[in-house]
This record gives sequence, C-alpha cells and structure tokens, in this order.
Amino acid sequence: MHLLQINWDPVKSIDIGFFTLHFYSVMWIVAFVLGFYITKKIYKNEGQSEESLDSLFIYSVLGIMLGARLGHVIFYQSELITEDFFSIFLPFKFKGGFEFTGFQGLASHGAAIAMIISMYLYNKKVLHKTVLWILDRVVIPVALGAVFVRIGNFINSEIIGKFTTSDFGVVFKQLGETEPRHPAQLYEAFCYVFVFLILFYFYWKTKKSEQPGFLFGLFLVLLWTVRFFVEYVKVSQGGIEDYFGNALSTGQLLSIPFVIIGLYFMFMYTPKKAV
Repeated sequence: MHLLQINWDPVKSIDIGFFTLHFYSVMWIVAFVLGFYITKKIYKNEGQSEESLDSLFIYSVLGIMLGARLGHVIFYQSELITEDFFSIFLPFKFKGGFEFTGFQGLASHGAAIAMIISMYLYNKKVLHKTVLWILDRVVIPVALGAVFVRIGNFINSEIIGKFTTSDFGVVFKQLGETEPRHPAQLYEAFCYVFVFLILFYFYWKTKKSEQPGFLFGLFLVLLWTVRFFVEYVKVSQGGIEDYFGNALSTGQLLSIPFVIIGLYFMFMYTPKKAV
C-alpha cells in the first residue's frame, strides 16, 4: 500500500548567480503567458485590436497580483501590516534580515475581487464595452491559470491538505513530516482543468457568450464550488472562521458569496436596456 504514498522533497528554486529563480514564480509566468495566448485567440474572434489586448495583459497582471497579495494579507496574515509592511508589496522580506522571497502568500479570493476591479478600469479606459463583456471572456484564461498556480503551491509544499490517516497521500518532507497528507493542491489543479474546459466549450461551441454575465457566473460557481469542497481535506489557513464557530473554514466562508453571485449572473441577471 505504500506505493500510494509519495515522499515530496522537491528543489524549489535555482540559483543563477545574481538571481534566484523560484519555480512557483515560473508557474505564475506560465499562467500569464498561456492566458495571453488564449485571450489573443478570443480577441481575434471578437475583432478586437492588438493594442487593447496589450493593455488587458498589463491591467490583468497588475490587478491580479496586487489583489492576490492584499487578499492574503487581509484574510490570512494581517500582522504583516505592522510587522513587515513593505514585504506586502515587494518580493522581499525585511524583518529579521533582508531576503528575496518572491511574492509568497497569494489569495485567490483577493485575486478574484481585484480582477473585477481591474477589468472595470480597463473597460473604462481602453475597451469601452461593458465590464461583463470582458469578464465573460477573461475568466477562460484565468481558469487555466489557476491550474498552474496550484501546481506552484504543490512545489512550494504550501496550502497543504489534512493528514489522510492511511498509507495514501503525500509526505511533505520539507515541512519535517513523516505522515502522508491529502495533496489538496493537486485536487484543485485537476478540477480546475475541467473548469477551464467547460468554459472553453461554452464560449466556442454555444451562444452563451452572447448572454451577458453567463460565463462569468459559470466561472464563479464552478471554481468556488471546487474550492469549497476541497477545503474539507485542506488545512485551514485561518482568518475568520473563529467568528463563525469554526463550522466552516475561512476558504469555505469566502467561497459562498462568490457562488451566490455566480448563480445570480447565470440565471437572474438581465442587462439594462439602453434608453
């Protein structure tokens, strides 16, 4: 039965002299590059210009990275605000000695909120359509990007699962452990592949992209439903569950509003008619 157990002790980075390349950061780069390629195909299909695509990439990168970082700090590590403030915005640690860390600690809930805000600004400044028009399309590459982000978490031995209490699972050796845990990061990554494929199908094979808000809502429902159920085998990162009697984890509590919003856009939302 020990064939079902994996001892996980990977190399997380490569020192190339003046710079340390973290594989977690590489996963984010892969996510953005693939996202850019997919969005380029969508924009070509929609007759949008290359200039608007370039601007979208900039707004997306800045918005998602900043939102993911702030979300982590607000929901999970608020002590950084007083203990190591500049590490929130910079890929460095200052407390206890200066150290390049990369952008560690990124929350998907914060990234989702920031994505909506950044797309609002992008639409207002560049695209001049509707916010839902761009959200319905950008969620497709975002769903694929989430796959690689979770693989990056697995490489980093972070956002780990609970102990399996069996021979099945992954032993995260770099955490000094000897008992297997659920590879919750890989569970999520695997499920997000299907979230991407479902969105991809609905965009290219159906007319649902013509229904404002549907694909955006479908994305919210699928992604955060996955997140909600995977949380049952994931170690909670803490935050707000103490205020709700620990009935649900912080990740689950933060996922519920997104699912509700998604259902609203899928089945109830109707765009205002132009006067």
